[in-house]
Amino acid sequence: MTAARPLAAYAAVTAAYWAFMLTDGALRMLVLLRFHTLGFSPVQLAYLFVLYEVAGMATNLAAGWLAARFGLTATLYAGLAIQIAALGALALLDPGWTVAASVAFVMAVQGASGVAKDLSKMSAKSAVKLLAPAEGGALFRWVALLTGSKNAVKGLGFLVGTVLLGTLGFVASVLAMAVALVAVLAAVALFMPAGLPMGRKGAKFTEVFSRDPAVNWLSAARLFLFGARDVWFVVGIPVFFYGVLSDGTEAGNRAAFFQIGTFMAVWIVLYGAVQAAAPRLLRAASLPVEAIARRAAGWALGVAAIPAALALAALIGGTAPWLVAVMVAGLLAFGAVFAVNSSVHSYLILALGKSERITLDVGFYYMSNAAGRLLGTLLSGLSYQVGGVALCLAVASAMALISAACARAMSDADRTAADPT
Repeated sequence: MTAARPLAAYAAVTAAYWAFMLTDGALRMLVLLRFHTLGFSPVQLAYLFVLYEVAGMATNLAAGWLAARFGLTATLYAGLAIQIAALGALALLDPGWTVAASVAFVMAVQGASGVAKDLSKMSAKSAVKLLAPAEGGALFRWVALLTGSKNAVKGLGFLVGTVLLGTLGFVASVLAMAVALVAVLAAVALFMPAGLPMGRKGAKFTEVFSRDPAVNWLSAARLFLFGARDVWFVVGIPVFFYGVLSDGTEAGNRAAFFQIGTFMAVWIVLYGAVQAAAPRLLRAASLPVEAIARRAAGWALGVAAIPAALALAALIGGTAPWLVAVMVAGLLAFGAVFAVNSSVHSYLILALGKSERITLDVGFYYMSNAAGRLLGTLLSGLSYQVGGVALCLAVASAMALISAACARAMSDADRTAADPT
């Protein structure tokens, strides 16, 4: 395969992933803010996303095997197609339904969207391992660029979702996104170059479970790292900011939507930019895999320190005007440290995983990622309802400490495998 072909395939995969994540970010804000204005409690809002994360756990396990069996392009196209169907279904939501019926319907649609997201993610991340040049730290650069740009696009999606909700309304917004995604799927399918594996018929589902201790510890570190983010990100901070920024009028609600969407978008975009820059920040081109693995635990300790400080500020500040500014600054700092840690993880799973089973290892790893988001989502609503934003942030700090311990165990396992003596 010529050098141009891997680049063309990488560009096509990245474009498809960007389009998906734009709609994914927009859909999350549309659902969260729409149902918050309808009077849903923090716990009920968290329930709306539970099946999304549960579906992600199951999908990642199955997706690795499906890609090994049917090929990466098939799973990538399937992810886009399912997201289109989920957006179309959400347009059928009837405001006259009961709360229970609305929650059940949106949970089911979000579950389908979770399947779509993780099919697309596993396909895109696995493709990088197979397409990136082997020399010069190219693997870290390519996966950091894909992951960082994806998160920047998802952050833009948060802003797009809030703007669409405030201008077009809920139904018109989801239909517009579905139409746009249909066009993207058609374009990617038409122009996708050859170069991605087509699958092997003998792939067994039992192969999805990794027997590599380093991969398993890294997956555990990923679980608690993303739990530490989502425990404040999913429900706690948006609802906290809404309570502070909205005056309860229709105009005030719209203004709050825009401000919350802007913050969430800026957070994700900056997070993505730092992710993309992580190889340069770490000077990774000159570092062996083992040295990068040793740094993962230290970055996780940095992730833990920031929400601990913010939780203390929330307890001291109460409703003080300065608290919002402190929260914004602190969460942006959290995003930068978290981004480096996340980028290191994304590189390590590809570096530690074997090429012949990379879709299986990546699927298992992102199953753990989805489990962390599920745990964080559940604790986000519960923590906010019990102890407000301070408890959300305290729980985030505790989960990041557990992630650091798992990352240290991963580093030790990797060194033992490299030097069994």
